[in-house]
Amino acid sequence: MRMIRQGGSHELEIRRSRFVCTLARTAGEAEATAFIAAHRRAHRDATHNCTAYVVGERGEITKSSDDGEPAGTAGIPMLEVLVRRGLTGTAAVVTRHFGGVKLGAGGLVRAYSQAVAETIDAVGVVELRPVVTVTVGVDYALAGRFLGDLHAAGHQPGDVRYAAAVEADVAVPASELAAFEAWAAEVTAGRAALRRGAPGHIEVPVP
Repeated sequence: MRMIRQGGSHELEIRRSRFVCTLARTAGEAEATAFIAAHRRAHRDATHNCTAYVVGERGEITKSSDDGEPAGTAGIPMLEVLVRRGLTGTAAVVTRHFGGVKLGAGGLVRAYSQAVAETIDAVGVVELRPVVTVTVGVDYALAGRFLGDLHAAGHQPGDVRYAAAVEADVAVPASELAAFEAWAAEVTAGRAALRRGAPGHIEVPVP
């Protein structure tokens, strides 16, 4: 599953018309529609505020609007860029300020597509990978060596707590869970206490 790394805006000018694309990360359809409504209120003086969004675990919920542009020349091309990039949890609004020169249907399709594509490139994309947080507890005598072994093996603990024992939270890819637990048991000679937490996701930048 992929999402934009963060929200943001990008502007381009085509034959005197200004196209400003604004992207937002949205957790669901209600959040996407609220973002779009707020953006339209803030830019009600624009010629058009065309929109598209993709939400859902598998990007199964999609919607677009041409907002007065000729049918199929704005919202659908915007949506196609989001889908082609494999994104979900993403809403896009392209605000157009008309510059007096008509672009024609093909020109509009290219302009709205380009606005979204360039904005995605500007804000970046992340891949959400499923992980399980494993809490590993060791006594103080083992803690220093074990934390060093964690780092050497490429596991970065998200949180380390020092109480009756030393506990480290490690986000482990779901597919590597059994291997990590076997590794932790081996490097501590079976003296580590392992506790699985709730599944979640980590964000990995996509080049």
